[in-house]
Amino acid sequence: MEGVNLVELNRDNLKKIRGLIVFTVAVVVFGVNYQKVLAFMGQCIAMFSPFLLGGAIAFILNVPMRAIENTKPMRTMKKYRRPVCLLLAIALVAGVLALVVFVVGPELLGTIVGLQNSIPLFFEKFLNQAVELFARYPGIVTYIQQIQINWEQVGKDIMGFLTNGAGTMVTSTLNAAISIVSGLANFCIGFVFAIYVLLQKETLVRQAGKVMRAYMPEKIYKTIFKVASLTERTFSNFLAGQCVEAVILGAMFFVTLTVMRLPYGLLIGVLIAFTALIPIFGAFVGCIVGAFLILMVSPVKALVFLVVFQILQQIEGNLIYPHVVGGSVGLPSIWVLVAVTVGGSAMGVLGMLVFIPLCSVVYTLLKEAVNARLERKKTVGKNQKQEDMRRKKQ
Repeated sequence: MEGVNLVELNRDNLKKIRGLIVFTVAVVVFGVNYQKVLAFMGQCIAMFSPFLLGGAIAFILNVPMRAIENTKPMRTMKKYRRPVCLLLAIALVAGVLALVVFVVGPELLGTIVGLQNSIPLFFEKFLNQAVELFARYPGIVTYIQQIQINWEQVGKDIMGFLTNGAGTMVTSTLNAAISIVSGLANFCIGFVFAIYVLLQKETLVRQAGKVMRAYMPEKIYKTIFKVASLTERTFSNFLAGQCVEAVILGAMFFVTLTVMRLPYGLLIGVLIAFTALIPIFGAFVGCIVGAFLILMVSPVKALVFLVVFQILQQIEGNLIYPHVVGGSVGLPSIWVLVAVTVGGSAMGVLGMLVFIPLCSVVYTLLKEAVNARLERKKTVGKNQKQEDMRRKKQ
């Protein structure tokens, strides 16, 4: 029996050593050829980009689709429940986009027409004020006259830029057209792929589970399934919370600007609602555009708008966003701010959108692991205390 145990122990050790050797070789090969490996990974991602886009579309459509499926009328429907719910989800998303286009479109067109008249008047007023300023302070004119500009070199630089730009204009236009056609083709393929995924999502999950269970240890399979379920639930809650928060913020700006009789209330409200989909910092983009539009009408009203924006942004950032979005993903407010900052620094706008639910998943897993470890320590300490008491009694 001792010989058999020794053989089994040696086999286990050899298996672990082989695994360690393979892992070490893989790390060394990657370290030496990391550029080629990264280039290959980039090619693979580009090759599968339509399906990755389709997965993202399916994930977004699945949020309203699942809510529709859980309604009482749909639960009674058996045969055509899934395709009907999918069509309703697509119609809902397309309807929201169409409503925004048809509501904001005329407002935006009127704004552009108004700007054609406002901008010349604005610059005329600016020039008149500049003339009055120069007349009041002649020293400014003297200072400007002392500035030396090499107009000959400026002209050469402009001509060189135009010459080089003309040579690449056709190529740039052709590349842009190819990119647009490629993007449309990828979107169509991804949309069709998303429909197939949503129509048979339970079957795909079951098949993926069978494959993992067949080739993985049970413990690893359960861990992966648990993390995947938590990730899906967290990202879905984040998407729903982010949309709710954007609607609330846009409605707040629309109502406030309308009550205060500031111009472009509807346009700025919708614009801020869309840019607010970028966590925390997105609304500032809408603020800049809105302030510019109002500035063309009245500088005083633009200043009032900036004050109103700061007040509403403080209310949204300190009260609404942490409770709506942070509460939907189970992440405290301080870690929401950290996730947005780190994600924006690492991956830009996409990082801001991804890092909040991603940090929520890590936060939940870490909290469970810490609580389990503390519970084990508490149990060990309790058992040790009972053992010490038993020894004292003896």
